[in-house]
This record gives sequence, structure tokens and C-alpha cells, in this order.
Amino acid sequence: MGAMKLGRVDDDDIAAADPDWSFDALVSELNALENNLSANSSTPPLHFHQTTSSRKEIEKGRRFVFRAPEYETDSEDDDDKALVVSDTGKHFTCDEIYLSDSDDSDVESALEVQPYLMNKVGEVEGALIELTHDHQLRVNDGIRNKISALEIALLNESQNSISSLLRVEKFKDTRQELDKKFDTQYQRQIAEALDNQLTAVQQDRELRSQIEERKIRSDAAYEEAKRKVALQEEKQQQEKAKAEAEAKLKAEEVKQAALEAEKKAVMEAKTKAAMEAEKRAAAEKNAVENSKTVTSGVTQETASSLLNTETKESSYVYRAAASASNIEHGRLQKLKELYERNQVVRSSSTQDYTRHESDISRNIRQIRGIRDNVRSKASELVKLLNDHQCPQSFSVEMLVKKVVLSCASPASAPFAIASVIVLITSQVPYVMDILLAELHTACLYTVPKHLVYKKSIFQSKEAYFRSIGYREDNGKLESTEDYLKRLESYMKVYGALVQTEIPNIQNLHGLQEGWAWLARLLNSLPANQYTAVSLNAFLQMAGFALFKRYKSQFLKMLNVISDKFLVDLKSQNIPESAKTTAYMQAYIEDKKFLQVPEGRNLQSNTLSSEYEP
Repeated sequence: MGAMKLGRVDDDDIAAADPDWSFDALVSELNALENNLSANSSTPPLHFHQTTSSRKEIEKGRRFVFRAPEYETDSEDDDDKALVVSDTGKHFTCDEIYLSDSDDSDVESALEVQPYLMNKVGEVEGALIELTHDHQLRVNDGIRNKISALEIALLNESQNSISSLLRVEKFKDTRQELDKKFDTQYQRQIAEALDNQLTAVQQDRELRSQIEERKIRSDAAYEEAKRKVALQEEKQQQEKAKAEAEAKLKAEEVKQAALEAEKKAVMEAKTKAAMEAEKRAAAEKNAVENSKTVTSGVTQETASSLLNTETKESSYVYRAAASASNIEHGRLQKLKELYERNQVVRSSSTQDYTRHESDISRNIRQIRGIRDNVRSKASELVKLLNDHQCPQSFSVEMLVKKVVLSCASPASAPFAIASVIVLITSQVPYVMDILLAELHTACLYTVPKHLVYKKSIFQSKEAYFRSIGYREDNGKLESTEDYLKRLESYMKVYGALVQTEIPNIQNLHGLQEGWAWLARLLNSLPANQYTAVSLNAFLQMAGFALFKRYKSQFLKMLNVISDKFLVDLKSQNIPESAKTTAYMQAYIEDKKFLQVPEGRNLQSNTLSSEYEP
């Protein structure tokens, strides 16, 4: 396709032409050319078409370059009318612009004027067009090169992007695989660590368990060794106590024999003195009757007064109720017969009953204020009394001596001992009289009976103290304080005995005997420190039971004690009796007889639950 001749161009126009036109200038120029062509020829007008996107870019102020194709006479029908838009490396070519909407006939009609137009172009204009065409070709080549370079760069960039994306995806997959591996490895490590931890904990627990077991075994071995040592020490102490008790018992027997001999000597001396007094009285009476000399009435009265005085002194050595003396005499007679019978058996037999005696002594020492203990010890002692390997008289003698010996201790449990005595005597009744006789021998205030001190009968105070039960150790008498403590212990056991009542068990020396003892003491015995201690200890143990039984009668007894006994005791101004007097006064005024005595209710075990006998 040949180049289209746009018409005649003046030299001035060529000189003033600017190859870089704006879009509006280009449109106006094209319109002007179209008008000129329409006026000079029948060539239809050219219509200018542009795409929306190119117009928008031109309207934004970008440069628009118009290049007219160079007319080539020797080349084939060709192409190019091109318009190029330049904006930062982007170009708009005339291939995208259509000058007319008509078909090929329009183009052909336009080409018909080419010879006319070319004929009018000069050499200058041709050179200009050729230069312009060359310039445009170069520009187009540069643009195409840049576009190709850009396309290649874009393609390379796209390929690089795709490659990068593929690498990213591959890296992602690889990373996920690694993460999975790491996660699996981490979970495995966690599982191993957890397993190791559990194993360590289990081993630690097993170690702790083994340590605890060893500690328990060690503690058990230590306790066993300690128990064995304690048992050995207890056995040694028991043997030592047994030896001491035997030695003490022998000393007591020797002392008791000496006291009995002394009492017997005193009684013989009293009997002898009474007989001599009777003889002298009879002799004086015969002398008075047979005398040839008449004596005055004053002389007879004086002799009668002397006789009565001597008889009175002999009669009132012991202060006791007649009934109490008779009962004591009967019990002492039974005790004497038992001792004599045992002496005959001992003289005719060589059998040793030491082991039997030790069993009796051990059971008595183990008596505690617990119900089960009391019943078990009473049952054991009854079995020992009925043991055929030892005569019962021997067993009874051993029993009463050991019981009375245990009563002498202030730390004894009087209510427990009394309960054991009641349980034993309910099955072996005659033991009660033997036991009371032995108790009367150890403490005459359990009768009750008081020995009056007489200078004409006792050579010294020491002889009198021995007669009323003071103990002697290595020729030295015990103190009055120690004697009163032992006296109080005896009386507490006696007071506990008379008030002990066990269901379905008969007490052979019950509360009526306690009432009789209280009446006999107040009626027959004087108020002194010995009788005061005896009375106070008895009331502490039996006062509660006596009040429950006798009510107002017991209150009358307390009034007698307060109005007479305590008044007589205070009048003597004995310092040792002041404490006992205060106790008895407080007992009556505070009505302590309404309170249950401590230890009266036996415990069912060592922790709780009490039992009232």
C-alpha cells in the first residue's frame, strides 16, 4: 500500500511543523485536512477512531507523537499509517486508529488522489517525509525493541515468579514435612521425657517405700529391743521388789512377833497387876474384918478409894465399845487359830510355797482402778486360794498379809482393793474375818479402839508408840507424820470396803458395819490427832454412801462431829491436828458428802467409760 498524499504543504508550514503534537492539535489538523480534501476532491472524509483507553491516556497529559508513513514508490502496497503515543516507555501506534468506518473502497478512492498529491510534493517535502519516516521507523524499532525487552523481562519475571512460587510451594511442602518430622520427633521426645519422668517418679516412690519399710522395720526392731530391755528391767525391778518385799515382810514378821511378844508381856503384866491388886484388896478386907482394933471410918474410905482407883486404871487402858471389843476378840481368835494350824503344818512339812506366795503378791500389786482388772485379779486370787498344791490356810494367810501390806501405801487404790476383797470373800467367806483381824492388828483404829497412855503401865513414850502400831527401823521409831499417813491409808481402805456394793454380790462387811464403826468411835473414843485422822479418812471414803443410805441420821452424826468432836479437838490446841480439823470442818460446811469420792467409779478401760460398784 503506497503512502497517502495529504495535499500540498507550504514551505512555511514545513518550517513551522513540529513533529510532537498534542492530541487536540492533531485532531484539529486532521479536521482541517479533511475539509481541504473535501473541497478539492471527491475523496470521502477520513474518520478518526481511537480507543477509549488511548484517549484516556492522552487526556491525562501524556505526549502524543504522530508520524506519517514515508511514501515509497518502489515498494509493494503497504501498510503503515502510524500514530505513536509515548508515556514512560508505552507507545500508541496508528495501527489502533481507524480513519474511517468504510470498507476497502474508501481506501481505494483515497489512493486515487495519490498521484495528484505526490505530484504536488517537492523535493524538500519528500526529504522531510523521508526523514520523518526514517525517524519513525527508528522510534518504532526502539519501541518494539523496548516492548520486546519488556515482554521478555515480563516473561522472565513471570517465569521467575512462577519459579519462585513453585520454590515457595516446594519450600512450604518441605517445611511442612520438616514440621511434621519435628513435631513427631518433639512428641517422641515429650513421650520419652514423660516416660522417663514417670519411671523416675516410680523409682522414687519405690525408694521412698523401701526407706519407709526399712524405717518401720528399724522402729519395730528398736521398739522390740526397747520392750525387751523394759521387760528385763521390769523383771529385775520385780525381782528386786520381791527381794525387798520379802526382806520387808520378814522384818515385819520379826517386828510383829516382837510387838506380839510385847503386847503379850503387857497383857500379862496387866493381868498380874490386876491379880495382885485383887489379892491385896482381899487381904486388906480380911485384915479389916479380923482386926481387934476398930479403925475409923475415914481409914476405911481411903482404902476403898485406893482400891477403886487401881481397878479403874486397869479397866480403862483401852478405850473401845464393848461390842467392838467382843467382835475384835472373835476375829483375833480365828486369826490365831489359823496361824497355829499353819505353824503345825510348817513344822511337819518341808514343801516350799515361795512361788505360790509370789503369784499372790504379784496379783495384788497389779490391782488398778479398772473394772476388768479388778475382776481378773479377783478371779486369779480365788484360783490361787483354791489351788490344791498349797493348803488353803497357807494361801489365806499369805493373801491377808499381802493385802494389808498393800493398804499401808498412800498411793494404793482403796476402792479397787475393796472391790477385790468383796469379790474374793463372796466365794471364800471366812477370808473376811481373817482379813479384818489382820487389819485390826495393823491398825487398832479400824476396830475402833484407842490405847490410853499411862505412865504406870508404859515405861516410856516409845513403848506406848510401839503398842499403838509405830514401826521401828534399826532401833529407831518412825515419825508421827509417817505413822499418820499410814493410818490414813488403812482407814481409807476400810472406809472403801464398807461402802462397796457390787450387783449380785454380797458384801459381808457392808455399810451397816460402817455406820456401827462411826457410832462406836464417836461414843467411845476421845478426840485426838489419831482419832481425827481416822475419822476424816473414813468420811472421805464412806460419807457419800452413808448419806445416801441414812439421810437425816447421817446429818445428825455430822452435827455431833461438828458440835462435840471438833470442839474437843480444838480445845486441846494440838498444832498437828489443826490441818485435819480444817479439813473436817470444810467437809461438813461445804457438804462434800454430796460429791462422789474420787476413784469410787471404776473405769471400764484406761480411756473412758466408768463403772460404779
